[in-house]
Amino acid sequence: MGLMEAHGYHCTHDSDDPQGEIVVINTCGFIADAKEESINTILEFAQAKTEGRIEKLFVMGCLSERYLADLEEEIPEVDGWYGKFNYKHLLADLEHLDNLENLADLETHRHITTPQHYAYLKISEGCNRHCAYCAIPLITGRHQSRPMQEILDEVRWMVSQDVKEFNVIAQELTYYGIDIDGQQHIAELIEQMAEIPGVEWIRLHYAYPTHFPWDLLRVMREKPNVCKYLDIALQHISDNMLSRMKRNVSKQETYELVEKLRKEVPGICLRTTLMVGFPGETDEDFAELIAFTKWARFERMGAFAYSEEEGTYSEQHYEDDVPEEVKQQRLDKLMRIQQNISAEVEAQKVGTIQRVIIDRLEGDWFIGRTEYCSPEVDPEVLIPASEQLTIGNFYMARITDSEEFDLYATTKI
Repeated sequence: MGLMEAHGYHCTHDSDDPQGEIVVINTCGFIADAKEESINTILEFAQAKTEGRIEKLFVMGCLSERYLADLEEEIPEVDGWYGKFNYKHLLADLEHLDNLENLADLETHRHITTPQHYAYLKISEGCNRHCAYCAIPLITGRHQSRPMQEILDEVRWMVSQDVKEFNVIAQELTYYGIDIDGQQHIAELIEQMAEIPGVEWIRLHYAYPTHFPWDLLRVMREKPNVCKYLDIALQHISDNMLSRMKRNVSKQETYELVEKLRKEVPGICLRTTLMVGFPGETDEDFAELIAFTKWARFERMGAFAYSEEEGTYSEQHYEDDVPEEVKQQRLDKLMRIQQNISAEVEAQKVGTIQRVIIDRLEGDWFIGRTEYCSPEVDPEVLIPASEQLTIGNFYMARITDSEEFDLYATTKI
C-alpha cells in the first residue's frame, strides 16, 4: 500500500462501500475456514465487478500463491492473480510497465491500517519448522529474517507517526537471526527496540517451544516497555501427539518450559494454541491435554480442531481418523475448561490498578487493553464513556468488575 501511494494511488483499507474502485484482495491459504472466507470475499467482489460497481479486481496473498492455476480457471472475473511476494508486479501491471525496472525506485513507508496508536511489526517471513499439520512452509518457504537495522528504522518511523504499541509477529519469532549467522538474535532485537524513545509497549507473538532463547526473558524482566506477555503455541502435551505432530519437544520439556517462563518472569501472561483431533489422538491423549490445561492455567488460550491440509506431512502419511463429532466434543470440553480458568484469572484483577491504552469508543464504553491483552484476540477493559478519555492515550485504571473474558474499570482512582 505504501508503494502504491508513492506512485499516486489513494489506498483505503477495508472500504465500507467500494464504488468504481480498484479492489485488491489479500488472501489467506492456511486453514480451511480462512480459505473459505478468502474465496467468498473474492466471489463477492467478482459479482460487484460483473454489476459494474468496481472497475478492476486483483487478488494476492497466500491463497493465490498456493492455488494460482485453479483459481484463474474458476474465477475468470479477476483481472490479475499475484502470490505472496510478487506484489510489485501488481503495481507494474496497473502502471502498464513492461518490467519492474521501470518502477520508480522510491524510499517508501508502509501504510498503517490499524488504529494510529498501535501496529504490527513483522520481523521475518517463512518457517524452517516442519510440523506435520502445517502448510505455512509450503506457502511461505524457508525462514528469512529481516535485517535488524531495517526493522529498527521502521520502528523509529512509526514512532514519528504516533505509534506507541508494537506487536511483534513472525511465523516463528524465536528463530530470528539463525538464517543470518546461525545465532538467535530475538533478545538483542527486542532490547534495541525497547531503547527507542517513544516505544511504550512491545508484545511478542508466535514463539516456538524448542530451543527457546532464554535471554529474551531477561529483556522482558528488565525493560518496562516489553510487555510481560508471550504468545507461544504448544499444540498438545502427550508424547504420542507431540511426536506425530513432529514438534521436536517432549511432554516433560513442555511442563518444564511453562514452569521456567513463570519463574523467570513473575506475572507473565501466556497465550497458547492447542489442537484437538489430530490423527491418532486417543482418549488418553486428550485426557493428558485436559490435565495439562488445568495445571498450566493459561491466561489466554485458543484451540481448534485439526483440519487436513493438502501437501502436509500428516495429509500424506496419516489417516484423518478422529470423527468430526469427536473433534467437536473435545474442542467444546477444552474451551469450557479454559472459559472457567479465564473467568478466575480475570476476577483476580478486580481491585488492582492497571495501565490501560484506549482503543476506541463503542456505545457507552471506552474500550481499552492492559499490557496482557493483544488487540482483537484478547480480553478488553471497558471504561464508562462519561469519563471523557482520549483514544490512543494511556490511563491508570482501577478494575471494578470482571466477566469471563472482559474487565470493567474506572480512571477515577
